[in-house]
Amino acid sequence: MVGQAIESVLAQSYRAWELIVVDDGSTDGTSEHLAQYGANIRHVSRQRSGVAAARNYGVGIARGRYVAFLDSDDLWMGKKLAIQMAFMEQHPEVQICQTEEIWFRRGVRVNPKAKHVKPSGDIFRRSLDLCLVSPSAVMMTKRLFNQFGGFDESFPVCEDYDLWLRIGVDHLVPLIPMPLVVKRGGHRDQLSRSIWGMDRYRVQSLRKLLDNGLSGEKREWVMEALKRKISVLCQGARKRGKEYEATAYEGILLEVLKETLDVGDGDSPICERQGIPSADSGTVVELGSAG
Repeated sequence: MVGQAIESVLAQSYRAWELIVVDDGSTDGTSEHLAQYGANIRHVSRQRSGVAAARNYGVGIARGRYVAFLDSDDLWMGKKLAIQMAFMEQHPEVQICQTEEIWFRRGVRVNPKAKHVKPSGDIFRRSLDLCLVSPSAVMMTKRLFNQFGGFDESFPVCEDYDLWLRIGVDHLVPLIPMPLVVKRGGHRDQLSRSIWGMDRYRVQSLRKLLDNGLSGEKREWVMEALKRKISVLCQGARKRGKEYEATAYEGILLEVLKETLDVGDGDSPICERQGIPSADSGTVVELGSAG
């Protein structure tokens, strides 16, 4: 798959690019396979640090004004870069855009569900429930990437959800309505299948938005999304018999409600409606390490 992804970049009609391949500690002979591409790529091998760190490192050594990402299991259509470059040059006020994509699951083409339809422009509210920006479909200025500090390297998954939301608070993300990316999913080593409970990390991301001083209706939207996700996580934890974990998630929501609405010790109708105990739930566990 890595080789096929590289070939899809080499086949681009737009030629003024540099291709940086970050090998995040692979042990399957990838380095040997990449040797065949010679000077066509900048191949960097690093100790395994995760997808966020790998992307951040690649952007850090990139020399161009724009950056675009390509996951190893995805492909670019031949005019992808040309069309996005033309769009960005024609709209200098835009610092980020994405394209439509074609989905394959286990080798069979599938149509995305209605909830996966990508918004264009103001993506923020619709992106709170699930990630609607695909890394492999994005082109953005390196300046914008650096302005927001890149991907959060503490996130093993959902690092893209986190970055697009932080950007989407104040920036429009136009959609080029052409399928210029092929996404291949369903394989056994797909990253999103390797970690359970991805909403744990989405909760962390939403909490970050609130902690960074988000206000007005956008704060209300984030609060509603946070309540929904914590409700799902609590139900899942209790089904697995992990009451402490469920209580910890309720504690997160209680803490946020106290900060936002000054509900005191929780003796308010708001807490009662959310099913949160009026007593303090105690220490909140680190979401990334919840078992």
